Amino acid sequence: MLGSRTDLHIFDAGSVNGTRYCNEFLLPYVRLFRGAMGLQFLFMDDNAPCHRTVAAEQLLESEDIERMDWPARSPDLNPIEHVWGFLGRRLAARTLPPVTIRELRLALQDEWAAMPQQLIDTLILSIGRRCETCLAVRGDHIPY
Repeated sequence: MLGSRTDLHIFDAGSVNGTRYCNEFLLPYVRLFRGAMGLQFLFMDDNAPCHRTVAAEQLLESEDIERMDWPARSPDLNPIEHVWGFLGRRLAARTLPPVTIRELRLALQDEWAAMPQQLIDTLILSIGRRCETCLAVRGDHIPY
């Protein structure tokens, strides 16, 4: 979110299904943010299968969390994809890249904490421009 962020959440081993998404992400993070932000809160995720399960839909509705409409196959619009790219480049640039899962977890947490908040804010503020560009090219790829 603008001006702040949570700790990086890393799912433990295994696939993330709707139940895990609800229990490990929506309930502990999104519900609390919604409570803190009030009616101005608009939740953005994407069309990943675990995000669109009946369980996730029902939880968001029961918590009165408004979800941003999201077009299919639109990674260009999602700022989080650029965050993952930043983290990946930072990991690749390390002198000693992580070798174990534990090292990877620690390295990701370190790089997340070191990521400039201004980068996150700039990506969030670019959403409107990304959407306008996407509309102008009628849903085709945009140069972001």
